[in-house]
Amino acid sequence: MIYKAVILVGGPSRGTRFRPLSLNVPKPLFPIAGHPVIWHHLDALSKVEGLKEVLLIGFYEDSVFQRFIDDAARDFPQIYVRYLREYQSLGTAGGLYHFRDEIQRNDPRQIFVLNADVACNFPLNEMIKFHNTHRGLCTILGTKVAREVANRFGCLVEKPENHEVLHYVEKPESFISNLISCGIYLFDCAIFTEMKKAMQNKANRVDQDQIQVQDDKLRLEQDILRPLTESSKLFVYETTDTWIQIKTPSSAVPANALYLEQYQKTDPDRLLKNVPDGPTIVGLVYKHPTATIDPTAKIGPNVTIGPRVVIGKGVRIKDSIILDNADIKNNGCVLYSIIGWDSKIGNWSRVEGTPTTDHSTTVTQNGVKIQSISILGMDLQFE
Repeated sequence: MIYKAVILVGGPSRGTRFRPLSLNVPKPLFPIAGHPVIWHHLDALSKVEGLKEVLLIGFYEDSVFQRFIDDAARDFPQIYVRYLREYQSLGTAGGLYHFRDEIQRNDPRQIFVLNADVACNFPLNEMIKFHNTHRGLCTILGTKVAREVANRFGCLVEKPENHEVLHYVEKPESFISNLISCGIYLFDCAIFTEMKKAMQNKANRVDQDQIQVQDDKLRLEQDILRPLTESSKLFVYETTDTWIQIKTPSSAVPANALYLEQYQKTDPDRLLKNVPDGPTIVGLVYKHPTATIDPTAKIGPNVTIGPRVVIGKGVRIKDSIILDNADIKNNGCVLYSIIGWDSKIGNWSRVEGTPTTDHSTTVTQNGVKIQSISILGMDLQFE
């Protein structure tokens, strides 16, 4: 059985909500739990038997992903990773249709499509098993969120007895359902026939004044998924595990905690342990081998420490990401924060945010700050 996967990585005109971090690295390559965001996608895809090729589709310059692809060849030798560049932003399904011949090469039976900006445990093999039980063209991964935040996502209404999606609305103005799309799909190759129909419909579309509407973008959510519900070809596989959308820098911190928890289950040797004459480790901590931590420091839970980081005496770090070459001086304190590349935290300095919860991106409410991860960009000094 041959499977293939596509990761939709977007392009440089997006990601403004991820600033200042996206000023130095594209969001799909931002390190979370010691690896780029889309490395975790590849890690999950590598566990799908019969999946030999992954295509990254977006409109970044070709050189942006070259180092990542070289590293992926070392980490996942069984997978061939390539980057296909769109000539412009074609929409969330436009790149899939534009590169349909490449995607269908070697005649894969089914195709995974994953958005780059999500973090979860990626139950891909479970999706395959479920997909083979129905006669639809697409299985979409879904999860339930709090009612008050559901309208920030694509909402699904399902038929409980067989999980057929009866209705799909992208970011509805009013409450439709708290079952939402996770941005992870499994398609039969016949989906390209549906995409061709959608492109023809867009080409023939006219407005109320009978003027032809020019729209060269094909949107997966509106142009493909909604018609699939009308023909009973869209089904949902619901996961109850944690799922996080990585839209803002703040969302990287809970995503970091999610992947550290997965390390504990699948590869606990990746995590730092308490050892005699070593620093105090609380909960889950990942440290790059080149980083140094003073034995009097206390680190964790949910902390990632990047390459060549130096952590001084008496430092306390919790629920944070410390990026390459950062220097945290004696008795510094970092809580709910991201410390950027080459940044320096002075003696007795304190950088503190508050945790984000329930997929909320609201920072203030009634004039009061209710949540805010502290973000230090590249090469900053905080004394």
